[in-house]
Amino acid sequence: MFRQTSEKDRFESFKAQWSTGNHLVSVDQLLPRAVAAHGDKPALIEPDRTLTYRQWWFYTLSMVTKLERMGVKAGDRVVLYATNSCEFYISYFAIWHLGAIVVPLNVYLHEREMAGILRDADPAAIVLLASMTDKMHAARDLAPTVTAEQLILDDSFWQQHHYSRTRLDQLDAVCPAIHRKLSDTAVILYTSGTTGVPKGVMLSSRNVVTNALQVLARFDSTVTTDGHERFFSVLPLFHVFAQNACMWLPVMLGSAIIIVPRIDRRAILNGLQHKPTMFFGFPALFGLLVMMRNAPLDAVKLFVSGADALPDKIRMAFALVYGRKIASGYGLTEASPVIAVDHSSYDNPTNVVGTPVVGVTCQIRDDNEVAVPTGSVGTLWVKGDNVMQGYYNAPELTAPILKNGWLNTGDLATIDADGVVAIVGRCKDVIINKGFNIYPQEIENVLLRHPAVIKAAVVGKADGDVGQIPVAYVAVREGQDLTQDEIAKFCKQNLAVYKVPKSITCLADLPMTATGKIDKKQLGS
Repeated sequence: MFRQTSEKDRFESFKAQWSTGNHLVSVDQLLPRAVAAHGDKPALIEPDRTLTYRQWWFYTLSMVTKLERMGVKAGDRVVLYATNSCEFYISYFAIWHLGAIVVPLNVYLHEREMAGILRDADPAAIVLLASMTDKMHAARDLAPTVTAEQLILDDSFWQQHHYSRTRLDQLDAVCPAIHRKLSDTAVILYTSGTTGVPKGVMLSSRNVVTNALQVLARFDSTVTTDGHERFFSVLPLFHVFAQNACMWLPVMLGSAIIIVPRIDRRAILNGLQHKPTMFFGFPALFGLLVMMRNAPLDAVKLFVSGADALPDKIRMAFALVYGRKIASGYGLTEASPVIAVDHSSYDNPTNVVGTPVVGVTCQIRDDNEVAVPTGSVGTLWVKGDNVMQGYYNAPELTAPILKNGWLNTGDLATIDADGVVAIVGRCKDVIINKGFNIYPQEIENVLLRHPAVIKAAVVGKADGDVGQIPVAYVAVREGQDLTQDEIAKFCKQNLAVYKVPKSITCLADLPMTATGKIDKKQLGS
């Protein structure tokens, strides 16, 4: 109880710092405030260049002038198509400075998927890296109604704009920010679409700033607020978790951001040479670090896993290899994204994600949307200022899951008497066998305990006699021989008979999404 009250006090203190009068600042003020307080400190660190906050601001305003000449104005949607880079950060905040809405595009999507998003977003402009023009052209060929002008970023951008304080002062004078209301949409984030057509999640300034402060309040005992932290930006920046943890939060703190251009061993090792103190990742990334075995992580004070369920096996292996612990978090794009993080105890199973961050109320409901008794499994509903405005252009999709400020997460969970949330699985993933509910995550955790299994996924398959049966797919460690019978025997030693997968397929690897989740849509097709 003391901890939660203390966290609430910290949140209110941070909220006061990031308010003008009685209102939170809007997102267009985040970078200017960092520049005013930390102008000459390192801000963006890439393998071949480092920008201070003041330099970052100069290039941001230079980008603003380009977008203005293209006719971008407040309220317009601007697609941002770029990998992790200084250009992504510069473009993102330039769009916000104009009062426009940034629409980051998943760089791993197929051209047809991109075309669908372009048609839905109907942007006023598209900002992209020169290296990505071919794929964008292919997508636009499939979306001929989209007429947005493109701003292609190449080496000429850096050659045309040479930083100096005089030029910065000149740009400051002619590029005032277009201030937006807290309720105005600031970013539209299209969900991955692994279970259907991508939907554009609309987040406002209030959503963005609130959730960043909620995260800060949860981690304040570890994270310093003097601008000396160094955040490791390895998560794909088009993803909401990366934007919160590697953009919004470090900018509000005036911290340095170490940009890792891609997820591979060499790029990660190069980035780690800059000694990050904050490391936010997803389970597959921590699994990669385990396989690397000797990554230099000594400077890191805090490891947090999100974006997907963290298997107990990965957290235990990480602790064995590095002697370090990973905080297990939970959230979703529609909540900006953080709902809960288990930062107080590392002894709980990883599906236990702790109490909700301050300002978030959680409730477990049954299929009739009625609250269930404490400790019962049901659908998790959440409420707070971090909850999205709705889906762009899709009121019919928004209405069923956003009711009176409450968001239906679509996840099955329990809440104990102390308010601690444990995630059981996705509602749509539940397998119903002879009237019994089978939760794939439970079976996956058992499969991952087998020493030869490095990845596991369980999906439901229709069966005329019993409704559905669980089927499993596992990725087997290189050099290991493993048969279906061996794994089935292992499962029978740890699971009720009806939960044991009826078929088990051993593969060299499992298909993954760009954010490190196993792509069950492909497995189930």
